[in-house]
Amino acid sequence: MTEKKKLVIHGKNVPLSKPEKQLIPDGITKTDIVGYYRRIWRFAAPHVTDRPVVMQRFPDGIEEEGFYQKKTQEYYPDWITTIEVDVKAHDARDRYVMCNNEETIAYLANQGCITLHTWLSKKDDLEKPDRMAFDLDPSDDDFEKVRLAAFALKKLFDKADIRSYPLVTGSKGLHVVVPLQPSSGFDEVREAARAIAEKVATNNKELFTTQTAKNKRGNRVFIDYLRNAYGQTTVMPYALRAREKAPVAVPLDWNEVHDKELHPQKYTMQNIFRRLSQKEDPWKHLHRKAVSPKKLSGLAKT
Repeated sequence: MTEKKKLVIHGKNVPLSKPEKQLIPDGITKTDIVGYYRRIWRFAAPHVTDRPVVMQRFPDGIEEEGFYQKKTQEYYPDWITTIEVDVKAHDARDRYVMCNNEETIAYLANQGCITLHTWLSKKDDLEKPDRMAFDLDPSDDDFEKVRLAAFALKKLFDKADIRSYPLVTGSKGLHVVVPLQPSSGFDEVREAARAIAEKVATNNKELFTTQTAKNKRGNRVFIDYLRNAYGQTTVMPYALRAREKAPVAVPLDWNEVHDKELHPQKYTMQNIFRRLSQKEDPWKHLHRKAVSPKKLSGLAKT
């Protein structure tokens, strides 16, 4: 008989099926993951609320193959907020989840969702991003090159008095994010991101590249600007990653990136709350310094 429990969160009934099922090695169970997301919710909420999400699910645990889920399922409770989006590749419309409260993130975790990935735009205008993101993806295990790529981007933004924000992904690399005023479409933002990435890569061709083909990158860091497109996503800050010990994607300040002991899986579900008890979220006021995308458009020419 299938073991089931029920959580009541803000008056909503949230099922918890197979609560003791191990989803991550070393005994991390579904109960642990649901509990983590409930506890982390207040920190994650500003970064995910009102954005369509893509769920990375591992119903049988991360040692089995998982999958990405975009569309809302018919059996989802009606208290989960959803949004209809254009699927341009298929000239259709699909309904996506927006993870806007604790009960929703707990429900998704019970579905075996280990990682949430968020759009770079919000419900008010899905066609206009409010974040520009660069994913620094190493081709080997040399994280020092990733740090150098992050600082190369920061230097370019600093010259123009533009604030940028780093995030350790919990996987292999770093993200660098710039908050935007949502006043331009994705095409303009992506073109600006491409020019910035290519400028940084051109300035140090031995370490960095914008080459999309993996077999042509060598040991260089791929400065991935391609996420700056409609319907593309980045990992949700404070999301777990589907790896042993359950590493976490964590916003950093730039002083932390200077630390040569930093590595992409430094923070886990076991130590993240100690950090949060000692340090304010470096991204807490992210959008106070949002810039016009037009200011970024000419940045690569400076």
